[in-house]
Amino acid sequence: MSDVLVVEDEPAIAELIAMNLRHAGHAVTIVSDAEAAAAAVDRVLPDLVLLDWMLPGRSGVTLARQWRSQPRTRELPIIMLTARFEESDRVGGLDAGADDYLVKPFSMSELMARMRAVLRRRAPEALEQPLEAAGLKLDPASRRVTRDIDGTPHEVKLGPTEFKLLHFLMAHPQRVHTRAQLLDKVWGDHVFIEERTVDVHVKRLREALALVDCSSLIETVRGAGYRLAQGIAG
Repeated sequence: MSDVLVVEDEPAIAELIAMNLRHAGHAVTIVSDAEAAAAAVDRVLPDLVLLDWMLPGRSGVTLARQWRSQPRTRELPIIMLTARFEESDRVGGLDAGADDYLVKPFSMSELMARMRAVLRRRAPEALEQPLEAAGLKLDPASRRVTRDIDGTPHEVKLGPTEFKLLHFLMAHPQRVHTRAQLLDKVWGDHVFIEERTVDVHVKRLREALALVDCSSLIETVRGAGYRLAQGIAG
């Protein structure tokens, strides 16, 4: 399941896309203009943006260029949706930073295939990219987690499951993940274990992070699940 932001000012098209995406298991947020889209991405980074070219006020192309110019959103996957079909338009959309370009009208099966392709291309980069939050550093290549304290790096010893859990949370900061979602993403949906198992591993992870004053990075959201805090560890 992915978090998808749909930026589309035609309500009928937006609802049709959202309905099909939700049916496929994705979480969907709909906004109708560039300002609302920018605000939504400022709050929480989605996994992918479906961005209409023609929007009231600022165009989707201008918004894509803005996201590509900022470190936080530089790697945000974007698929441009547009009625413009000339080759020059396609080139313009891709030059603005879109990962793909889909001309209206399009079939939902084609949209889903394009989304899968974009997410597949982005996934290997995300999996191997070093991550950092509040001074806590995670290197997937070496499978090391460290934090500098008074100028000295301290390594956090984690079991394989705790490492995968921390890796996932750090790769998706500020998002709330249910226990079921964590089981799917960290353990794999082929593993049939109780959701409360997640709590046990979160407890172990916090205990390990406490040794470098980072246990508060893992927040419990009552009635929802867990998320990685964006604030200062302590």
